[in-house]
Amino acid sequence: MPQLIKPVQLGSWLPIGLFGIFIFSFCIRFWGLGRFNTLVFDEVYYVKFANNYLTQTPFFDGHPPLSKYLIAIGIWLGQRFPFGQMPTNELAGSPLSPLSYRWLNALVGSFLPVLVAAIAHQISHRLSFTLIAGSFAALDGMLLVESRYGLNNVYLLLFGLLGQWFFLITIGRRHQQWLWLTLSGISFGAAIAIKWNGLWFLLGTYGLWGVAWVIRWLLPPQLGSDRSMIRDGYNQKTNLQSAQKVKPTPASPFNRLTDLRPAAILIYLTILPVTVYSLLWIPHLHLNPTPDFWKVQTDIYNYHQRVGGNDPKVHPYCSPWYTWPLMVRPVSYFYETGLSPQDEVPLTPKPSGGSVIFDVHSMGNPILWWSSTAAIGLLTLLTFHDLRRLISIRWQKGVSALQEQGYRLAVERFWVPAYLLLNYGINWLPWMRVSRCTFLYHHLGAAMFGTLAIAWLVDRWLQLDVTVLSPNYRPQLRSLGISISCLVILAFAFWLPVYLGLPLSPLGFRLRMWFPSWV
Repeated sequence: MPQLIKPVQLGSWLPIGLFGIFIFSFCIRFWGLGRFNTLVFDEVYYVKFANNYLTQTPFFDGHPPLSKYLIAIGIWLGQRFPFGQMPTNELAGSPLSPLSYRWLNALVGSFLPVLVAAIAHQISHRLSFTLIAGSFAALDGMLLVESRYGLNNVYLLLFGLLGQWFFLITIGRRHQQWLWLTLSGISFGAAIAIKWNGLWFLLGTYGLWGVAWVIRWLLPPQLGSDRSMIRDGYNQKTNLQSAQKVKPTPASPFNRLTDLRPAAILIYLTILPVTVYSLLWIPHLHLNPTPDFWKVQTDIYNYHQRVGGNDPKVHPYCSPWYTWPLMVRPVSYFYETGLSPQDEVPLTPKPSGGSVIFDVHSMGNPILWWSSTAAIGLLTLLTFHDLRRLISIRWQKGVSALQEQGYRLAVERFWVPAYLLLNYGINWLPWMRVSRCTFLYHHLGAAMFGTLAIAWLVDRWLQLDVTVLSPNYRPQLRSLGISISCLVILAFAFWLPVYLGLPLSPLGFRLRMWFPSWV
């Protein structure tokens, strides 16, 4: 029976690696951040609304207010930084430098790959998986684009992933759980106060808790009545008379999920997020006292019901939920032409016959995106295989030492894929019930768990982990892991001009638009 690979000792390489990922993310996000002295895509809403808070101008917004508070804070601080004196525009109602309403998003976005890496570390305690996951997230194009403009998706990811990370810390510790659960509940409440779909991150913790109880129930009775075995690892005082000894393996922190009582879930992960969400409306309601809190929730819901469906007549870049894993319809955030690469677009008046294209596409790294989708499919098959093994052993009359070891291996191998699949599905599948026009960027939450999924597989393949697929394919799988990693890097470099809005020739632009639906 193959053994689980022992976690690599993290040592000093972990902070060094995470710092490198942050520096790369920071530099690529702040490079040319003031490019395009205009409002890009939904900056026409979010920057205007943020400025309305500063100018005390009443308004209606179709989303909860927290992201606009944060953008407003960025504008207020940005006007006091040196770049507040750079070229400005008055498209938001006040003279603002593009850097003033983008820098905070870029800073927050620089931390997101590190946060993805932190989640990878918390669920595996593996250095290689941690750094691969963080690096892949840093090389994702959509995450880069969303970080460079005054939009709200980076804040949704920040608080949603923070809530998940704090929750994972909670189940990995035996002391001060209340502190980490409090931080988790606050973060989830903040995520919902960015967009209502921030709720999916919270629902992921409910689902995980429920799965843990199912796994605990599947513990074979023959392995002893002491069910703490599933939580703390092998019970050394087994009643098996076989001379074959089973070597203990470290238990997954997920196995301690059932230590969380329903009262803790109710207080910290239900009442607290609702309270935080409600309190975050106070500044908005102070500026906009009517409608009141309950009426504005109804108005937001009705607003989204009135938005048309996934029809090009509603918006040319609408895309239904089932197309997102294949990245069928990316979103063009900005498109202008100029006469030379040095032009400060948009030009007024617009030139005729411009041969230089400045384009910003909110699209993922194609290799990373498609391989992540494939990884989700593969992990689904592997997880169902392990679940079948757990169920079959559960109903056996007798369990040998070897079967006990196999059961433990299946449980340990089950948890990381189950965590990723559960959160991917919960962040993606609810969109099938949404009737309004939706966009590819609505898949960002699920895509973060897809990135973790392909990083997990690549790490296992590079480490020659025979518990993932047959040992007969170890050399091929290692080559596949290396190939995917190299292709992700090359793809990021190739599509970088349409992430950053760098000047392209018409041929260069066409080479990057592989499908008509991408244009």
